[in-house]
Amino acid sequence: MSLLRNLASGLRGLFRKAQVEREMDEELRGYLDTAVHDKMRGGMTRDEALRAARIEMGGAESVKEQIRAVSWESLIQTVWQDLKFGLRLLRFNTGFAAAAILSLALGIGANTAIFQLLDAVRLRTLPVKNPQELARVAIDHRKSASGHFTSRYSDLTYAMWQQIHSEQQGFSNSFAWGPTQFNISPAGEVRIVQGLWVSGGFFQTLGVEPALGSLLLPSDDQQECPSAGVILGYSYWQREYGGQRDVIGRKLTISRHPFPITGVAAPDFYGVEVGRSFDVAVPLCAEPVVEGDESQLKSRIGWWLAAMGRLKPGWSVERAAAQLRAISPGIFQAALPTEFNASNAKHFLEYKLGASPAGSGISDLRQQFEDPLWLLLGLAGLVLLIASANLANLLLARASAREKEMGMRMAMGASRARLMRQLLAESLLLAAIGAAFGALLARNASEVLVVSLSTQHDPLFVDIGMDWRVLGFTAALAVLTCILFGVAPALRATSVAPGAVLKGSGSGGTQVRSRFGLRRILVVSQIALSLTLLVGALLFARSLNNLAKLDPGFRRDGIFVVDIDFTARHLPKEGRVAFSDELLRRVRTVAGVEAAATAAIVPLSGDGIGHDVLIGDTGEPEGEAPVAAFNYVSPGFFETLQTPFLAGHDFDEHDRTGAPNVAIVSEAFVKKLAFGKNPLAMTFRVRRMNRTSAPYQIVGVVKDTKYTDLREELGPIVYTPRAQNENPATDAQILIRSHAPLASLLSAIETMASQADPDADITFSNFHQMIDDGLLRDRLMAKLSGFFGVLAALLAAIGLYGVISYMVERRRNEIGIRMALGADQQSIIRLVLRETGLLLVIGLVTGVALALTTAKAAASMLFDLKPTDVLTYLLAALSLSVVAALASFLPARRAARLDPMAALRNE
Repeated sequence: MSLLRNLASGLRGLFRKAQVEREMDEELRGYLDTAVHDKMRGGMTRDEALRAARIEMGGAESVKEQIRAVSWESLIQTVWQDLKFGLRLLRFNTGFAAAAILSLALGIGANTAIFQLLDAVRLRTLPVKNPQELARVAIDHRKSASGHFTSRYSDLTYAMWQQIHSEQQGFSNSFAWGPTQFNISPAGEVRIVQGLWVSGGFFQTLGVEPALGSLLLPSDDQQECPSAGVILGYSYWQREYGGQRDVIGRKLTISRHPFPITGVAAPDFYGVEVGRSFDVAVPLCAEPVVEGDESQLKSRIGWWLAAMGRLKPGWSVERAAAQLRAISPGIFQAALPTEFNASNAKHFLEYKLGASPAGSGISDLRQQFEDPLWLLLGLAGLVLLIASANLANLLLARASAREKEMGMRMAMGASRARLMRQLLAESLLLAAIGAAFGALLARNASEVLVVSLSTQHDPLFVDIGMDWRVLGFTAALAVLTCILFGVAPALRATSVAPGAVLKGSGSGGTQVRSRFGLRRILVVSQIALSLTLLVGALLFARSLNNLAKLDPGFRRDGIFVVDIDFTARHLPKEGRVAFSDELLRRVRTVAGVEAAATAAIVPLSGDGIGHDVLIGDTGEPEGEAPVAAFNYVSPGFFETLQTPFLAGHDFDEHDRTGAPNVAIVSEAFVKKLAFGKNPLAMTFRVRRMNRTSAPYQIVGVVKDTKYTDLREELGPIVYTPRAQNENPATDAQILIRSHAPLASLLSAIETMASQADPDADITFSNFHQMIDDGLLRDRLMAKLSGFFGVLAALLAAIGLYGVISYMVERRRNEIGIRMALGADQQSIIRLVLRETGLLLVIGLVTGVALALTTAKAAASMLFDLKPTDVLTYLLAALSLSVVAALASFLPARRAARLDPMAALRNE
């Protein structure tokens, strides 16, 4: 109760100040009257009693101040007064205020923007019911696996999911899901939406309610899915259907199969994959209808699903994981693919299932960008440190100018603590305004970051709204920066001797030298931190340049990829190659096409095929067989990409089914598997699971090329004729080399494809853009670290300029005497630049040591570059030296132009 009374009394003091003052005056008058009455009863006259009572009580204002001092609201009032006073000072010093606020806004904004993205990707939980109860089910420590992988999260096969769903005991509900993309175009150019395959328990397990209609239920998991309905994501419903409520019951075409729309998910539900949202969710049982011959549901070697569950009351993730490990042998034995050979089966049966917390969702974006984002947050933190050091220097300069003010106030009775509180309140005001502008800047900057991580074919969805963590982070930055740049100037400003200041002698030479020494330390720290940031910027820029200039073994520019999907024709396997060849023939006749070829795998697309290679016509290797990457290509593939032959020749029209198997191999294949033999005299067989092919004769050797991405080491690659592929695809993936205008070329190809097959689905891709999309992380690191490096160098230059200007002003009389004794301008400039050189050398030495320590964290993100690269450090030091020379030259030239007589007269 006393706490509540104290709170109520304080609030009255804040919001009813006049009334409280009247009550206090009445209370003091009552006390005075009582004291006077008591003294008069003791024999004093009224005048004597009144005088004695007043002496005893003290001054009324002094008493009221003592009463106010014990109440919490007086502290708030004092702070409010300090803030208003600080705001007036900022209004009178707009240049200083603008520079300080801009520096803080940039530093705090950069930190907040990166933290916002980290918060959205890593720290937040899913917007579902009790997310802490969710767990992910997957194989523990899976290093390799055999089969077909068609999803970003290929944790399980459908057979494995069925066994897990029926045998697990730790989850009250569970579900399987898989991300995919659906083509909703009736025909012609493909129109892609982001999709999910989901089991019936998906929405129920997550506790998601429908915004409209009804969602899937476990009862919807039926064989063949006779009446499968689809669920729309809320944002997709709003975007494509304008939020119309009559959407329920309409048909949505997916791969030319109509599905009824049965519901719309809740507004805040985007799925369980952080970084992406879904447009359409389709039941697992409809997968064979959509995928046809490419269906993974009935294939035991098709890895395309992930699984999650909600823990039963009393169950922990560890207990659920232990139960899954216990039932793993039976699950993998029941789900063992018959297509596996003995080695595949051995690895498969050794797997153990496990469970891990999944309350924060699943994200390949997190795996790819979490470490870079933490590193960028560290770099942004260094920028904020440099900005804080810069502001501390500015405030130290202001403290020198306010020495007389501080001395006067201390002489009039103000305590040092009271003056420090006022100065810190001014610093806090600067920090708060800078943080506010930084938060606004962060909002836009974080959106730009998300856009920079998205591609046309892989759009990202990240909810970057403010939450308590982001707000707390920004507030903590404001307080931290206030302490970093406010405490030292406040201590310095209040350390003056009032008597010396009032006599006009200043604070003494020792204090001036001490203050200047602190400013030197701050500038040295700025130079050291700036060098660290510049080293990081140059490392990432040079790493990106290495990737951009890397020779992948083929041409990057002037190549376009056209994927013509003719699944709707329902051609048998023997007719697919012929129709694909016909499409290729037609493409080659299009005006402007210089060369064209088909390929099962487009280089650097992220897709890949790998098989065991058995050298010779017979026999099995001892131990594990070597693995090579494979691609099925048409004649002209190497000419189209301009990959040179080192030996042998290209495929021709005779290399078809029924003819002897032939292959073209890469340099790495010869180095690792030919064992010094003539490769054109070699044969090998290909083992696909439990099937081994007839021997292949090597007819050509081509230059090494990158296969999956630019960063990979060059490995053995085998190219075989597309016409000899035992399981040809139902699409023709055609690579075209052309310098014709893109719009006219694509229009002509689309017309040609429509004439050949009116029902064909057509997708266009720019080969160079596809390769660039694979460098998103490297480009992000290079751009942001470069921005931080330039900003840090600019802040360091400003700090150095301030210190050298202060030094020139402090040594004005000395410079005047030197010039009066005959010193020329060049010697004065050298005198000033010598001071700069000293600070620069100390800062660079310190910075190199700091950069060597911190650059190790970036080692895994660099390509063909060591974090200790000498040239990078030399370039960073040289760049910073040039910036420092420019920053100090202006004060030096100003010093050289001093009028000696004017300088001595001021003394």
